[in-house]
Amino acid sequence: MLLGKKRDREVEIPSASLSDIVFLLLIFFLVTTSIDTEKGLDLVLPPPGHQEIKIPKKNITNLLINSAGQVLLDGEQIEIPEISRIIKEKLFENELLIVSVKTDKETKYETYVKVIDQLKKAEAKRISLAEPEED
Repeated sequence: MLLGKKRDREVEIPSASLSDIVFLLLIFFLVTTSIDTEKGLDLVLPPPGHQEIKIPKKNITNLLINSAGQVLLDGEQIEIPEISRIIKEKLFENELLIVSVKTDKETKYETYVKVIDQLKKAEAKRISLAEPEED
């Protein structure tokens, strides 16, 4: 039996198959990752051109958001959480209802998104996004 000083061995990580391992990991993550397609709104944009379509006033409800974050539905102030319930009732009465959302230039984006989320929750499919008025 030899007793003596042990020789230090150099440890080397084999890198010949490293590219294969990285490629397999890439494929694994691509296959197992799911992409959530339900986020956001489905917007159907009108065709190009300036063709105006006449819509009866009974089929339009106006939703205005001012710079202070207050929401007016057909001239009456309402709270954001109430939008879903009220719009559902209006859609039950009139299936052809179009919700026209109009904001002020100073409206916070967070408020705007909350209102759109409430419309989505109410299952409003016809939403018109109007431009803010110029001063």
